[in-house]
Order: sequence, then structure tokens, then C-alpha cells
Amino acid sequence: MITHIKIPEKLQVKEIKKIAFFGGADIDQDHPVCRAVYDAARDLAQQGKIIVNGGGPGVMQAATAGAESVEGDTVVITLKPKDMSEFEGRANGNVADVEVETANYIERMFSLIYYADMFICVQGGTGTLSEWSTVWLMAHLYHGKHKPVILYGEFWHEVIDVIDKNFFIGKKEHEVFKIVTSKQELLQAVKEFEKEVRGR
Repeated sequence: MITHIKIPEKLQVKEIKKIAFFGGADIDQDHPVCRAVYDAARDLAQQGKIIVNGGGPGVMQAATAGAESVEGDTVVITLKPKDMSEFEGRANGNVADVEVETANYIERMFSLIYYADMFICVQGGTGTLSEWSTVWLMAHLYHGKHKPVILYGEFWHEVIDVIDKNFFIGKKEHEVFKIVTSKQELLQAVKEFEKEVRGR
């Protein structure tokens, strides 16, 4: 089913229901990152979460497949690119319950950001960097009503250390995300963020 959504004016969250996965498109489904995403999406879908991604291969396909393996609800926000030789495009194997088509890359990225209530970022390329830095910025700008961010993987500690050493990053910018290194930690972080959001 293909539908369209209206983008709201403000990026705020009062409940964590829809969780978006951001990560590499150019990795095989047997890659450890894809396997970890599959498992996480499956468990989150079993908890009633809607799994959201960009409709491409790699991590995106793994997230949909994990949720669909337990008959969870899935949404993909897609783009059929023109003159974008390095964009992965729509993956035939990423079969979701709902597909939202967008007109261009910027609309696709920001539709993902507006549609989801929380973001889980794993290893990826420049697209993942763009998505992660944007959701981090938006969470900072809307601090107190923001959409939380989970950084999944040991490597994120090193990434954040480098950023802290070279950029002007404040305390509040650290409050909007959690770094986790296992599925158990990820699921616990989701619970903690849910409690935080409900308490606002």
C-alpha cells in the first residue's frame, strides 16, 4: 500500500511508538550489523513498536525483515532517484506494510525524521552520518520535547570522543542520546527513554 503523510510543523514527541533505523545500505544481510538490527527490530516489533526505515537494502531491509518475522507493523519512506548514481534506491526485498513515496532525497530524510518518534543509528556511510547528525541537532533544538536517539555499537564511544575533542558540544546535547553495545542495553534504553518522555 502506498500513501502520503503530512509533515507536522514541529519536531516533538510525547510517546515512543514509531522507531526508525538508520544504517548502511551497502552491507549484506549476513553482516553482523544487519543481524543485530534484525534481532532488535524483531524484539521491538513484539513490543508493539512500528519499525520505520528508508526502504533500501542493508540495515533498512534487515529492520523490516526483523519486524515482519513476528508480524510487526512496518513503514518504509522511499525515493525513486533520478540522476543519483550513488544512491541505493528502493530495495525489492524490503517489503513493508506501508510505503510512503517522496519526491527527493531531502524530503525522504526529513519525512523519516518527522514520522518517527525515536531513532536507532548503527554503522553506515555518509547517508547515515547525515541522518544521525540531523536527528542529533533536532533533538538538541527541541530539547525537553525532543525525539531520543540511540547509538548502537561500541564504535560510537570513539566517535563521540573525537567530536567532543574537536567541536563545541554542550551537556544538553549529550542528554538526548544513549550509546548501547548490545540488544539488551538497547531495549533497556528504549524503556528509559519512554519513561523520560512520559514524565515530560
